[in-house]
Amino acid sequence: MPVISTPYAFNEEELYVDLRSIFGHSLFLKCEGFNFAGSIKLKAATEMVESAERAGDLRPETILVESSSGNLGVALSMIAASKGYRFLCVTDSRCNLATRLMMEALGSQVHVVADQESNGGFLGARLAYIRSLCASDERCLWLSQYTNPSNWQAHYRRTAPAIARAFPRLDLLFVGAGTTGTLMGCARYFREWNRPVRIIAVDSVGSVTFGGTPGHRMIPGLGMSVQPPLLDESYVDDVVQVEEADTIRACHRLAKRGFVFGGSTGTVVSGATDWLTRHEERDRTAVAIAPDLGERYLDTVYHDNWVQDLYGEDVLAPDPPLDADVAPLGPTPPEPQPRRRRHDA
Repeated sequence: MPVISTPYAFNEEELYVDLRSIFGHSLFLKCEGFNFAGSIKLKAATEMVESAERAGDLRPETILVESSSGNLGVALSMIAASKGYRFLCVTDSRCNLATRLMMEALGSQVHVVADQESNGGFLGARLAYIRSLCASDERCLWLSQYTNPSNWQAHYRRTAPAIARAFPRLDLLFVGAGTTGTLMGCARYFREWNRPVRIIAVDSVGSVTFGGTPGHRMIPGLGMSVQPPLLDESYVDDVVQVEEADTIRACHRLAKRGFVFGGSTGTVVSGATDWLTRHEERDRTAVAIAPDLGERYLDTVYHDNWVQDLYGEDVLAPDPPLDADVAPLGPTPPEPQPRRRRHDA
Protein backbone atom coordinates (compact mmCIF):
# COMPACT_ATOMS: atom_id res chain seq x y z
CA MET A 1 0.00 0.00 0.00
CA PRO A 2 1.23 3.56 -0.66
CA VAL A 3 2.56 5.44 2.36
CA ILE A 4 3.44 9.08 1.74
CA SER A 5 4.68 12.03 3.76
CA THR A 6 4.03 14.79 1.21
CA PRO A 7 0.68 15.32 -0.57
CA TYR A 8 2.21 15.68 -4.04
CA ALA A 9 3.86 12.25 -3.79
CA PHE A 10 0.62 10.45 -4.70
CA ASN A 11 -1.12 10.45 -8.09
CA GLU A 12 -3.21 7.66 -9.59
CA GLU A 13 -1.89 7.13 -13.14
CA GLU A 14 -3.51 3.86 -14.20
CA LEU A 15 -7.26 4.52 -13.99
CA TYR A 16 -9.35 4.63 -17.19
CA VAL A 17 -13.11 4.68 -17.83
CA ASP A 18 -14.51 2.85 -20.88
CA LEU A 19 -17.12 5.25 -22.29
CA ARG A 20 -18.63 2.87 -24.87
CA SER A 21 -21.79 2.13 -22.88
CA ILE A 22 -22.42 5.85 -22.25
CA PHE A 23 -21.56 7.47 -25.61
CA GLY A 24 -21.55 4.54 -28.03
CA HIS A 25 -17.89 4.87 -29.01
CA SER A 26 -14.80 2.92 -28.06
CA LEU A 27 -13.09 5.65 -26.05
CA PHE A 28 -11.00 5.25 -22.92
CA LEU A 29 -10.95 8.21 -20.54
CA LYS A 30 -7.73 8.65 -18.54
CA CYS A 31 -8.76 9.95 -15.11
CA GLU A 32 -6.26 12.49 -13.80
CA GLY A 33 -8.18 13.84 -10.82
CA PHE A 34 -7.28 11.23 -8.21
CA ASN A 35 -4.61 13.08 -6.24
CA PHE A 36 -4.70 15.54 -3.36
CA ALA A 37 -4.88 18.52 -5.73
CA GLY A 38 -7.78 16.97 -7.64
CA SER A 39 -6.49 17.52 -11.16
CA ILE A 40 -3.79 16.89 -13.76
CA LYS A 41 -2.28 20.28 -12.86
CA LEU A 42 -0.46 18.64 -9.96
CA LYS A 43 2.15 17.36 -12.42
CA ALA A 44 2.93 20.74 -13.94
CA ALA A 45 2.89 22.46 -10.55
CA THR A 46 5.34 19.95 -9.09
CA GLU A 47 7.65 20.17 -12.10
CA MET A 48 7.68 23.98 -12.12
CA VAL A 49 8.36 24.33 -8.39
CA GLU A 50 11.08 21.68 -8.36
CA SER A 51 12.70 23.25 -11.43
CA ALA A 52 12.77 26.62 -9.64
CA GLU A 53 14.30 24.93 -6.60
CA ARG A 54 17.02 23.32 -8.71
CA ALA A 55 17.78 26.70 -10.29
CA GLY A 56 18.17 28.30 -6.86
CA ASP A 57 15.32 30.75 -7.47
CA LEU A 58 13.41 29.95 -4.26
CA ARG A 59 14.54 31.64 -1.04
CA PRO A 60 12.86 31.89 2.38
CA GLU A 61 11.37 35.30 1.53
CA THR A 62 10.13 34.27 -1.93
CA ILE A 63 6.43 34.65 -2.76
CA LEU A 64 5.32 32.31 -5.53
CA VAL A 65 2.90 33.99 -7.92
CA GLU A 66 0.79 32.43 -10.67
CA SER A 67 -2.23 33.16 -12.83
CA SER A 68 -4.78 30.35 -12.77
CA SER A 69 -8.43 29.72 -13.52
CA GLY A 70 -8.42 27.31 -10.59
CA ASN A 71 -6.85 23.88 -10.81
CA LEU A 72 -3.20 24.93 -11.04
CA GLY A 73 -3.83 27.36 -8.21
CA VAL A 74 -5.03 24.52 -5.98
CA ALA A 75 -2.04 22.36 -6.93
CA LEU A 76 0.44 25.15 -6.21
CA SER A 77 -1.36 25.97 -2.95
CA MET A 78 -0.97 22.38 -1.82
CA ILE A 79 2.72 22.22 -2.75
CA ALA A 80 3.44 25.61 -1.16
CA ALA A 81 1.74 24.51 2.06
CA SER A 82 3.73 21.29 2.11
CA LYS A 83 7.07 22.97 1.40
CA GLY A 84 6.53 26.08 3.51
CA TYR A 85 6.33 28.65 0.69
CA ARG A 86 4.02 31.63 0.38
CA PHE A 87 1.77 31.59 -2.67
CA LEU A 88 -0.46 34.18 -4.34
CA CYS A 89 -2.94 33.02 -6.98
CA VAL A 90 -4.30 35.62 -9.40
CA THR A 91 -7.62 34.49 -10.83
CA ASP A 92 -10.87 36.00 -12.13
CA SER A 93 -14.60 35.85 -11.50
CA ARG A 94 -15.03 32.58 -13.46
CA CYS A 95 -13.05 30.67 -10.84
CA ASN A 96 -15.38 28.39 -8.90
CA LEU A 97 -16.10 29.40 -5.30
CA ALA A 98 -15.11 25.96 -4.03
CA THR A 99 -11.74 26.32 -5.75
CA ARG A 100 -11.07 29.72 -4.18
CA LEU A 101 -12.03 28.40 -0.76
CA MET A 102 -9.74 25.40 -1.24
CA MET A 103 -6.76 27.64 -2.02
CA GLU A 104 -7.46 29.81 1.01
CA ALA A 105 -7.86 26.74 3.23
CA LEU A 106 -4.36 25.71 2.16
CA GLY A 107 -3.01 29.07 3.32
CA SER A 108 -2.69 30.83 -0.05
CA GLN A 109 -3.72 34.36 -0.88
CA VAL A 110 -6.20 34.72 -3.75
CA HIS A 111 -6.57 37.90 -5.80
CA VAL A 112 -9.62 38.04 -8.06
CA VAL A 113 -9.32 40.29 -11.11
CA ALA A 114 -12.69 41.90 -11.77
CA ASP A 115 -12.17 43.61 -15.13
CA GLN A 116 -11.11 42.37 -18.56
CA GLU A 117 -8.55 43.85 -20.91
CA SER A 118 -9.91 44.94 -24.28
CA ASN A 119 -7.78 42.44 -26.25
CA GLY A 120 -6.70 39.83 -23.72
CA GLY A 121 -9.91 39.32 -21.73
CA PHE A 122 -9.65 38.15 -18.14
CA LEU A 123 -6.33 36.45 -18.81
CA GLY A 124 -4.80 39.67 -20.11
CA ALA A 125 -5.93 41.47 -16.95
CA ARG A 126 -4.50 38.73 -14.74
CA LEU A 127 -1.14 38.83 -16.48
CA ALA A 128 -1.01 42.62 -16.34
CA TYR A 129 -1.61 42.49 -12.59
CA ILE A 130 1.16 39.93 -12.10
CA ARG A 131 3.66 41.93 -14.17
CA SER A 132 2.92 45.04 -12.13
CA LEU A 133 3.21 43.10 -8.87
CA CYS A 134 6.54 41.50 -9.78
CA ALA A 135 7.93 44.86 -10.91
CA SER A 136 7.05 46.41 -7.56
CA ASP A 137 8.09 43.56 -5.23
CA GLU A 138 11.33 41.66 -5.82
CA ARG A 139 10.23 38.88 -3.49
CA CYS A 140 7.67 37.71 -6.09
CA LEU A 141 8.58 34.81 -8.37
CA TRP A 142 6.20 34.26 -11.28
CA LEU A 143 6.25 30.61 -12.37
CA SER A 144 4.43 31.49 -15.64
CA GLN A 145 2.69 28.28 -16.66
CA TYR A 146 2.05 29.86 -20.08
CA THR A 147 5.75 30.02 -21.01
CA ASN A 148 7.47 27.65 -18.57
CA PRO A 149 8.84 24.56 -20.41
CA SER A 150 8.46 22.55 -17.19
CA ASN A 151 4.71 22.67 -17.89
CA TRP A 152 4.90 20.49 -21.02
CA GLN A 153 7.91 18.52 -19.80
CA ALA A 154 5.84 17.18 -16.90
CA HIS A 155 3.51 15.48 -19.36
CA TYR A 156 6.29 14.37 -21.68
CA ARG A 157 7.88 12.58 -18.72
CA ARG A 158 4.79 11.28 -16.93
CA THR A 159 1.38 11.52 -18.63
CA ALA A 160 2.30 10.32 -22.12
CA PRO A 161 4.51 7.40 -21.00
CA ALA A 162 1.70 6.20 -18.70
CA ILE A 163 -0.72 6.17 -21.64
CA ALA A 164 1.82 4.37 -23.82
CA ARG A 165 2.28 1.65 -21.20
CA ALA A 166 -1.47 1.11 -20.86
CA PHE A 167 -2.22 1.24 -24.61
CA PRO A 168 0.73 0.02 -26.66
CA ARG A 169 -1.53 0.01 -29.77
CA LEU A 170 -2.77 3.57 -29.31
CA ASP A 171 -4.07 5.27 -32.48
CA LEU A 172 -5.85 8.44 -31.33
CA LEU A 173 -5.27 10.77 -28.38
CA PHE A 174 -7.70 13.58 -27.50
CA VAL A 175 -6.23 16.33 -25.31
CA GLY A 176 -7.86 19.52 -24.08
CA ALA A 177 -6.06 22.76 -24.91
CA GLY A 178 -5.58 25.36 -22.19
CA THR A 179 -2.01 26.52 -21.71
CA THR A 180 -1.30 23.55 -24.06
CA GLY A 181 1.21 22.08 -21.61
CA THR A 182 -0.52 18.69 -21.53
CA LEU A 183 -1.11 18.81 -25.28
CA MET A 184 2.48 19.67 -26.18
CA GLY A 185 4.06 17.23 -23.74
CA CYS A 186 1.98 14.32 -24.99
CA ALA A 187 2.30 15.32 -28.65
CA ARG A 188 6.08 15.57 -28.45
CA TYR A 189 6.32 12.20 -26.74
CA PHE A 190 4.14 10.37 -29.26
CA ARG A 191 5.88 12.04 -32.20
CA GLU A 192 8.97 10.09 -31.09
CA TRP A 193 7.10 6.86 -30.31
CA ASN A 194 7.39 3.59 -32.21
CA ARG A 195 4.03 3.93 -34.02
CA PRO A 196 2.04 6.87 -35.40
CA VAL A 197 -0.53 8.42 -33.07
CA ARG A 198 -2.96 11.10 -34.23
CA ILE A 199 -3.15 13.99 -31.76
CA ILE A 200 -6.50 15.77 -31.70
CA ALA A 201 -6.71 18.96 -29.67
CA VAL A 202 -10.05 19.87 -28.07
CA ASP A 203 -10.74 23.56 -27.51
CA SER A 204 -13.70 25.71 -26.45
CA VAL A 205 -15.66 27.88 -28.84
CA GLY A 206 -14.64 31.45 -28.02
CA SER A 207 -11.01 30.52 -27.47
CA VAL A 208 -8.32 32.01 -29.75
CA THR A 209 -5.78 29.23 -29.19
CA PHE A 210 -6.06 27.96 -32.78
CA GLY A 211 -7.09 31.24 -34.33
CA GLY A 212 -10.78 31.16 -33.50
CA THR A 213 -12.94 34.22 -32.97
CA PRO A 214 -12.76 35.44 -29.36
CA GLY A 215 -15.97 34.94 -27.47
CA HIS A 216 -17.54 34.88 -24.02
CA ARG A 217 -16.60 31.77 -22.02
CA MET A 218 -17.85 30.92 -18.54
CA ILE A 219 -16.39 27.46 -17.85
CA PRO A 220 -12.78 27.68 -16.64
CA GLY A 221 -10.01 25.29 -17.57
CA LEU A 222 -9.77 25.05 -21.35
CA GLY A 223 -9.45 27.78 -23.94
CA MET A 224 -7.37 30.96 -24.00
CA SER A 225 -8.06 34.61 -24.77
CA VAL A 226 -4.48 34.98 -26.06
CA GLN A 227 -2.55 32.44 -28.11
CA PRO A 228 -0.45 30.26 -25.77
CA PRO A 229 3.32 30.62 -26.24
CA LEU A 230 3.88 26.89 -25.60
CA LEU A 231 1.79 25.84 -28.59
CA ASP A 232 3.46 24.39 -31.68
CA GLU A 233 0.66 23.52 -34.10
CA SER A 234 2.92 21.29 -36.18
CA TYR A 235 2.45 18.60 -33.51
CA VAL A 236 -1.36 18.72 -33.74
CA ASP A 237 -3.21 16.64 -36.36
CA ASP A 238 -6.70 18.04 -35.88
CA VAL A 239 -8.66 20.47 -33.72
CA VAL A 240 -12.24 20.23 -32.43
CA GLN A 241 -14.00 23.22 -30.92
CA VAL A 242 -16.85 22.59 -28.49
CA GLU A 243 -19.73 24.85 -27.51
CA GLU A 244 -20.08 25.27 -23.76
CA ALA A 245 -23.65 23.98 -23.93
CA ASP A 246 -22.27 20.70 -25.28
CA THR A 247 -19.74 20.64 -22.44
CA ILE A 248 -22.66 20.88 -20.00
CA ARG A 249 -24.53 18.08 -21.75
CA ALA A 250 -21.52 15.76 -21.68
CA CYS A 251 -20.93 16.41 -17.97
CA HIS A 252 -24.56 15.70 -17.10
CA ARG A 253 -24.66 12.58 -19.26
CA LEU A 254 -21.61 11.23 -17.43
CA ALA A 255 -23.13 12.15 -14.06
CA LYS A 256 -26.31 10.23 -14.89
CA ARG A 257 -24.13 7.13 -15.11
CA GLY A 258 -22.32 7.89 -11.83
CA PHE A 259 -19.23 9.74 -13.10
CA VAL A 260 -19.01 13.36 -11.90
CA PHE A 261 -16.24 15.07 -13.87
CA GLY A 262 -15.19 18.69 -14.26
CA GLY A 263 -16.00 21.10 -17.05
CA SER A 264 -12.70 20.53 -18.84
CA THR A 265 -13.43 16.81 -18.97
CA GLY A 266 -16.91 17.46 -20.36
CA THR A 267 -15.38 19.52 -23.15
CA VAL A 268 -12.83 16.84 -24.01
CA VAL A 269 -15.42 14.06 -23.99
CA SER A 270 -17.87 16.03 -26.10
CA GLY A 271 -15.19 16.91 -28.65
CA ALA A 272 -13.79 13.39 -28.79
CA THR A 273 -17.13 11.64 -29.24
CA ASP A 274 -18.20 14.10 -31.92
CA TRP A 275 -14.90 13.64 -33.80
CA LEU A 276 -15.27 9.86 -33.63
CA THR A 277 -18.83 10.11 -34.94
CA ARG A 278 -17.79 12.21 -37.92
CA HIS A 279 -14.76 10.07 -38.78
CA GLU A 280 -16.22 6.61 -38.05
CA GLU A 281 -12.99 5.40 -36.44
CA ARG A 282 -14.50 2.14 -35.19
CA ASP A 283 -11.43 -0.07 -35.19
CA ARG A 284 -9.01 2.37 -33.60
CA THR A 285 -7.77 2.57 -30.03
CA ALA A 286 -8.72 6.01 -28.74
CA VAL A 287 -7.87 7.66 -25.42
CA ALA A 288 -9.01 11.01 -24.04
CA ILE A 289 -7.51 12.77 -21.03
CA ALA A 290 -9.88 13.86 -18.22
CA PRO A 291 -8.12 16.70 -16.39
CA ASP A 292 -10.26 16.88 -13.25
CA LEU A 293 -13.23 15.71 -11.23
CA GLY A 294 -16.51 17.52 -10.72
CA GLU A 295 -16.94 18.37 -7.03
CA ARG A 296 -15.70 21.94 -7.52
CA TYR A 297 -18.31 22.50 -10.25
CA LEU A 298 -21.39 21.71 -8.18
CA ASP A 299 -22.42 25.38 -8.02
CA THR A 300 -21.86 25.94 -11.75
CA VAL A 301 -21.86 23.09 -14.28
CA TYR A 302 -24.08 20.92 -12.06
CA HIS A 303 -26.36 23.69 -10.77
CA ASP A 304 -29.53 23.80 -12.86
CA ASN A 305 -30.24 27.50 -12.28
CA TRP A 306 -26.69 28.53 -13.24
CA VAL A 307 -26.80 26.37 -16.35
CA GLN A 308 -30.25 27.47 -17.52
CA ASP A 309 -29.56 31.18 -16.87
CA LEU A 310 -26.50 31.03 -19.13
CA TYR A 311 -27.42 28.45 -21.77
CA GLY A 312 -31.21 28.29 -21.81
CA GLU A 313 -33.82 25.98 -20.36
CA ASP A 314 -33.48 23.32 -23.07
CA VAL A 315 -29.75 22.72 -22.56
CA LEU A 316 -30.46 19.86 -20.16
CA ALA A 317 -33.09 18.17 -22.35
CA PRO A 318 -32.53 14.39 -22.13
CA ASP A 319 -30.50 12.68 -24.84
CA PRO A 320 -32.04 9.71 -26.64
CA PRO A 321 -30.78 6.53 -24.94
CA LEU A 322 -28.28 4.27 -26.65
CA ASP A 323 -29.13 0.61 -27.01
CA ALA A 324 -26.78 -0.12 -24.12
CA ASP A 325 -28.27 2.59 -21.89
CA VAL A 326 -30.51 1.78 -18.98
CA ALA A 327 -34.13 2.69 -19.72
CA PRO A 328 -35.21 5.84 -17.83
CA LEU A 329 -37.66 5.60 -14.95
CA GLY A 330 -41.13 7.06 -15.32
CA PRO A 331 -42.83 8.30 -18.49
CA THR A 332 -40.77 8.45 -21.66
CA PRO A 333 -39.53 12.03 -22.08
CA PRO A 334 -40.24 13.89 -25.35
CA GLU A 335 -37.61 13.50 -28.03
CA PRO A 336 -35.19 16.46 -27.94
CA GLN A 337 -34.90 18.77 -30.92
CA PRO A 338 -31.71 18.44 -33.02
CA ARG A 339 -28.89 20.68 -31.86
CA ARG A 340 -26.30 22.27 -34.10
CA ARG A 341 -22.61 22.20 -33.20
CA ARG A 342 -19.74 24.22 -34.51
CA HIS A 343 -16.36 22.65 -35.11
CA ASP A 344 -13.02 23.84 -36.37
CA ALA A 345 -10.99 21.00 -37.82
